[in-house]
Amino acid sequence: MRVVFMGTPEFSVPVLDGLLAAGHEIAAVYCQPPRPAGRGKKDRPTPVEARAREMGLEVRHPTSLKSAQDQADFAALKADVAVVVAYGLILPQAVLDAPKHGCLNIHASLLPRWRGAAPIHRAIMAGDATTGICIMQMEAGLDTGPVLLRRETEIGAEETTATLHDRLSQMGAELIVQALAALPDLHPEAQPEAGVTYAAKIEKSEAQIDWTAPATEVDRKIRALSPFPGAWCEVEGQRVKLLASRLAPGVTGQPGEVLTETLCVACGSGAVELLRLQRAGKGAQDRETFLLGFAIPKGTRLGTAPEAD
Repeated sequence: MRVVFMGTPEFSVPVLDGLLAAGHEIAAVYCQPPRPAGRGKKDRPTPVEARAREMGLEVRHPTSLKSAQDQADFAALKADVAVVVAYGLILPQAVLDAPKHGCLNIHASLLPRWRGAAPIHRAIMAGDATTGICIMQMEAGLDTGPVLLRRETEIGAEETTATLHDRLSQMGAELIVQALAALPDLHPEAQPEAGVTYAAKIEKSEAQIDWTAPATEVDRKIRALSPFPGAWCEVEGQRVKLLASRLAPGVTGQPGEVLTETLCVACGSGAVELLRLQRAGKGAQDRETFLLGFAIPKGTRLGTAPEAD
């Protein structure tokens, strides 16, 4: 098929690769424009743009698709279908209607659960046992369109957003290729009214750990916010990110108290074991390496720190 690809972050790259490997013609790639990044604050292309240029594909990054000219330029591509995955712009109706088979979205949840911006984070934070990928026919509403294909997967007990992100990205690449191969024979299923939830964008203000919360809640937050923005607490006056954890049954204490030399920390009920940490200005480290350079003795009380400027 002749495909317009619309995506921006790393999550979208395996999908682009999958479409090319399956022999589809990429008419153009739409993504967000380069933005300042790094210490020098130089414009850096998005992961999708970098990959598309490696492959010699045409790249477009309009700041909006609302203008008549942008819509005419899109329609002029005469695409059979547009594949959209974590693009970052709302598609007007004229864009949705332009391709022969419309616009298909790869969404990282089992719709109608977790419509919106952060479905992977929210599924882990809520303690969902499963999640998955849906191939959805796009319409004007926020992730409200009928579903063409879906695939489910379990969420591991120690899974972080980083690991689940990578698994779902590969699943999305496989499922969209399957969907395009069977497109004329697929029957869209309307999403049910029951079970709708919204995955609001993750805010940095959510990342502070409250040790008085139950251990299950603390563990989910740590894993859901890893690697970004990273759950955090104060350790001896320093702000430390907590990037991996697991529940630690059989140990109890006062909330925030370090109970063992292996960083089991008491919560409001139960305890968590911290597995990966990061100090400000340093790289992320496994617990053992972290403790070599930053001792946290048994009995230490972990707290909170002011928001960074």
